[in-house]
Amino acid sequence: MTSPEQLLPRLPSPLQEVRDGRFARRGLRLLLKRDDLIHPELIGNKWRKLVPNIEAAAGRPLVTFGGAYSNHLRATAAAGRLLGLPTTGVVRGDELADRPLNPSLARCAADGMRLHFVDRQAYRRKTEPETLAAILRAAGAEEAYVVPEGGSNTEAVHGCRALGEELRGLADVTAVACGTGGTLAGLAAGLGPGQRALGVPVLRGGFLGAGIQALQERAFGARTGTWSLDDRFHCGGYARTTPELDAFARDFEDRHGLPVERVYVAKMLHALVTLAAEDAFARGTAVAAVITGAPFTG
Repeated sequence: MTSPEQLLPRLPSPLQEVRDGRFARRGLRLLLKRDDLIHPELIGNKWRKLVPNIEAAAGRPLVTFGGAYSNHLRATAAAGRLLGLPTTGVVRGDELADRPLNPSLARCAADGMRLHFVDRQAYRRKTEPETLAAILRAAGAEEAYVVPEGGSNTEAVHGCRALGEELRGLADVTAVACGTGGTLAGLAAGLGPGQRALGVPVLRGGFLGAGIQALQERAFGARTGTWSLDDRFHCGGYARTTPELDAFARDFEDRHGLPVERVYVAKMLHALVTLAAEDAFARGTAVAAVITGAPFTG
C-alpha cells in the first residue's frame, strides 16, 4: 500500500502577493496563501487535515461524513484511491439514496468510495456513541477508522498548525474560511507572536467559536494563539450564495486570474474586501488570505 508521504504535496504552499487597489489605497498588502496548489486532488486544508488522520488509521479503512456536495468526502475518496485504502462516505439525507448521484457524489463513487445514506435526524446525532455505532453497523464500517465531518479532530488540528508556521513573520493577519473550524484552530496555534488569525464562518448560527476552542483544548490543552471570527459573510448558510457574491467572485477572478471557489473562498475574500473598506486594518498591515480550495469542475 502506498504511504501518505507519496501523495507528493507541494509544501510549503506558495505565498503570492497581489496588487489590489481596494487594499493598496488603504496602505494594506494582500497576500494569497495558495493552499489550493498543495495537491491536485487533496486540495488545500483537505490535505493538511486528512494526511494526519490517514497516518493515525495505520492502514485501516476510512469512514467519514458529509453532505451531498462535500469537498471533504471527495478528498477522502481521492485519498483512498491514491493510497489503496477502502473508504465509506456517510451522506446526510436518506432521500438521496434513490436519486441519481450528483456530480460530487459521482466523483466519490468513481474513486471507489462506498456511499451510505442516512436520514437527517440520525445524521445530526452522529457524534452520540449509540447513534454512531448504529450508523457504522448499517454501513458495514465497524472496523474502519472514523474521520469526523469536515475532517476536524485533534490530528487535523495538529496538521493545520504547519499552515501557521509557514506564515510566521510573513503576515500580520491571516484569514481563512471556516466550516468545522479545524483549520483555524491549527492555523492560530502555528502563528508567531503579534500575528492573528481571522475566521470567516460559511455556516450561519454563531456557534463555531465554542467548537474551535474545544478543538484547541483537546489538541493543545488550552485556547491557543490570537484568533477571532466574523459571522457576517455566510450569505444565509452553507453553500448558499447571492448574486452579489457571484459578481464579487467573478470580479476577483478577472482582477487576479484566480479561479474562486464559491462555498468557502469567495466568502472569505469578500469579508476581507469589506473589512478593508471599513478600515478594520491599520495602515501597513499585511493581510494573508488562505486559498483553501478550487472550484469543483465535475
